[in-house]
Amino acid sequence: MWMAEDFTDPAMARGLRRRLRSLMHKTAVMMTHLGGALLTAAFLTRSVASTAGTDVVTYHNDIARTGQNLTETSLTPATVNAAAFGKAGFYSTDGKVDAQPLYLSGVAISGQGAHNMLYVVTEHDSVYGFEADTGAVIWKNPLLQNTGEVTSDTRGCGQVVPEIGITSTPVIDRSRGAIYVVAMSKHVVGSTTTYLQRLHALDITTGAELFGGPKTIQATFGSVTFDPKQYEERAGLLLTNGRLILAFTSHCDIGTYQGWVMAYDPATLAQTNVLNVTPNGGGGIWMAGAGPAADAAGNVFLLDGNGDFDTNLDISGFPASRNFGNAFLKLSTNGGLTVADYFATFDTVQQSQQDADLGSGGTLLLPDLVDGNGRTRHLAVGAGKDSHIYVVDRDSMGKWNASSNNIYQDITGAISGGVWSMPAYFNGTLYYGSNDDRLKAFPITNAIIASTPSSQSATSFSYPGTTPGISASGATNGIVWAVENSSPAVLHAYDATNLARELYNSTQAGARDSFGAGNKFITPTIVNGHVFVGTQTGVAVFGSLLPATPTNVHIVRGS
Repeated sequence: MWMAEDFTDPAMARGLRRRLRSLMHKTAVMMTHLGGALLTAAFLTRSVASTAGTDVVTYHNDIARTGQNLTETSLTPATVNAAAFGKAGFYSTDGKVDAQPLYLSGVAISGQGAHNMLYVVTEHDSVYGFEADTGAVIWKNPLLQNTGEVTSDTRGCGQVVPEIGITSTPVIDRSRGAIYVVAMSKHVVGSTTTYLQRLHALDITTGAELFGGPKTIQATFGSVTFDPKQYEERAGLLLTNGRLILAFTSHCDIGTYQGWVMAYDPATLAQTNVLNVTPNGGGGIWMAGAGPAADAAGNVFLLDGNGDFDTNLDISGFPASRNFGNAFLKLSTNGGLTVADYFATFDTVQQSQQDADLGSGGTLLLPDLVDGNGRTRHLAVGAGKDSHIYVVDRDSMGKWNASSNNIYQDITGAISGGVWSMPAYFNGTLYYGSNDDRLKAFPITNAIIASTPSSQSATSFSYPGTTPGISASGATNGIVWAVENSSPAVLHAYDATNLARELYNSTQAGARDSFGAGNKFITPTIVNGHVFVGTQTGVAVFGSLLPATPTNVHIVRGS
């Protein structure tokens, strides 16, 4: 119920305006479906949600992990400023939001019409389906449903606290109407505690379990057995080549652990393939929460963290023991899961011993680029704790050499800190935000990444640095968004053509836009005129603060 004082509170007034816009949009959709004719109306609103809007269904927007949304028309360098833009709402949750929120436009909810939906998971093992424009909870599925089942403890590691539930970013298959989630929990019966890792497929409209889920995650590879208490699914999930890909790492560097990659059938949740990339040693797939990337052929690219690498190579240049610790990997998904190619630094063994591995950051696939000789290049980028930016040729990654890095491009000195984050790409430019460093833009010319930034932010980002996201309308109106992991956290918006030009940050209006303490690996979701930022208690929502004004006549076409 709306009370009289609600209308004098600016935040509530903004919320009421969002509800009004959502109601008018749903009414328009219903009338269109009933009449099947053109509907013309003048709305007292800033904009009308499109019935064919943009979706964000996977970590960093696409399976190349570029972080760009090129269909954003409301957020531009002219409209994003402290006078017109700021915190428009906050959607509370029952736990910490470490994963990137996902978004679907125009989801038909039974009996309720079409909604723009925001999907949020928490470390308390809950999945929320929010009405994205109003914050109304359309559904919530608390995955802790068995007697005696609770979230996992921290397993003696301070990296995910105070509980471990759902850490990784889910993935959505809209054609199947499913969101796929990996949840960790423990089942306590008397003095017996059993740790569980389970794969869920939930209906995007109701949150109900699909395809016979959940499925308990179990695996063996050779003589090695997957121990659920020892692992965490931190890397974002990936859908590619008809397979659902999961990747696991450990809790800190505690105990014996390895780099597990598993493939599942998204239609049945049946496990189809298992790969351990350090089966005769140790290692883990961290990547600061970034999801493995994939190309059009279904090849998967990821960074394996500190672990064992066997410098005794076979005739094909692969480690004889198949230990690929601290390496840039290409996995084939055709006919199973296998390491098809790799790159390891000449000093990979020393890096792992010194905890200076390249696996602390995420992997990005660049679009096809033409070099100075007219040759088309297929490149991937990754970086880690040693502050090198490694650029590999995806067709021939370089493998391992004892004296040098046989690699397409090894950029040193460009970033001053280690990388516990994910880069972004837009319009011929690579954006990196390393630890205790400024956010930097590196132009790409003739398939070569510049070693000196063309621009950089005035702000330096403390640990772990920042993972930028991009909004743009095609190649124009580019904005780079970055979250500062501080207390309170700060959302920044920069002109993509010049990072020295800051358009907005959430401290410019005093406490008005404050949204609490930061999350370590959080990645903003920018879509449909909003920026959604996960926090320790929910999701902060940023958007236009301008009052509702009459607009031109809008036409909603029949479907």
